[in-house]
Amino acid sequence: MPNLGIELIDVRIKSINYVREVEQRVYERMISERRRIAARFRSEGDGAKIRGEKERELDRIRLEAYRKAQETIGKADAEAARIYAEAYGQDPEFYALYQTLDAYKQTLQKNASLLLTTGSDFYRYLKYVNGVNGVVPHATAKEGKP
Repeated sequence: MPNLGIELIDVRIKSINYVREVEQRVYERMISERRRIAARFRSEGDGAKIRGEKERELDRIRLEAYRKAQETIGKADAEAARIYAEAYGQDPEFYALYQTLDAYKQTLQKNASLLLTTGSDFYRYLKYVNGVNGVVPHATAKEGKP
């Protein structure tokens, strides 16, 4: 349009109208794409729901196992206490020796230094280690006599 003195600088398209056949296919394609996206979101939501249910079931199983374990431990502790009480009733001196040896084991395995007086109960059995055959005299151990 130079003869009219008009120079065209820019052209912008406001809308495109398709032929009816093409327009229908474009809309169908847009709809199918939106349906595919919606199906993906639904499946992800179902997956989260399933994971949540499985996690709840796993938590329930863990809690039940913990409850049974604690129950078993409690029964075992009660049985051990009964056996200890029975053993203590049969031979109190042996039970005291056993408990003291267990205390030695717990204390001395930590490479700890231990300062005892010769009159302490904790030292009572140690002072007879070099005694006759390394045996603690049964009846006299309480009295402190070898």
